[in-house]
Amino acid sequence: MNRQLPDGFAFDADAVAIGASAGGIDALFALLQGLAPPASAAIVLVLHLPEQHESRLAQVFGNRTGLPVQEAQPHAPVQPGTVYLAPPGYHLLVEADRTFSLSCDPPVLFSRPSIDVLFESCAEAYGDRLLGMVLTGANEDGGRGLAAIKACGGLTAVQDPAEAAHAAMPDAAIRLAAPEFVLPLSGLRGLLHTVVQR
Repeated sequence: MNRQLPDGFAFDADAVAIGASAGGIDALFALLQGLAPPASAAIVLVLHLPEQHESRLAQVFGNRTGLPVQEAQPHAPVQPGTVYLAPPGYHLLVEADRTFSLSCDPPVLFSRPSIDVLFESCAEAYGDRLLGMVLTGANEDGGRGLAAIKACGGLTAVQDPAEAAHAAMPDAAIRLAAPEFVLPLSGLRGLLHTVVQR
């Protein structure tokens, strides 16, 4: 595991899948800040929210980044240069043809949307053209999915648990996936910018 981004690091990705839970809004604000067109990869986010919560996160995040932000819609193609959010109460998946689908299957690790479900579908759709990131959170969602991304040749990164608002999710991801990078948010932001704005 690398604790810093090497000079000149490069990775070609068509998509970035990011999962966050408790403390995740502030972490995502920091991560997405400064992104601007043109961008060569899509960013797909799962943030744990109560199922009955009316999400205005697309508008909130849209005010913090220069890229368009929207809730993912079923059957819509995943477009580069766009940030997509999983809608509350649904699992979000990316199909083999790189379109979105939604599922009402039972919660995974008490969560719907589930980070694992998104990550596992993205791993199959994108293979070695995917970057997966796990941020702060209070459960173990994301660890199994991050391991699937790594097994399919994708790049994996986790927020440093010592910096995270809640360390349980990063700790689990490190244990289950042995990611290539364990970085503070500043390092993850550098990695994201390197991949998305190449």
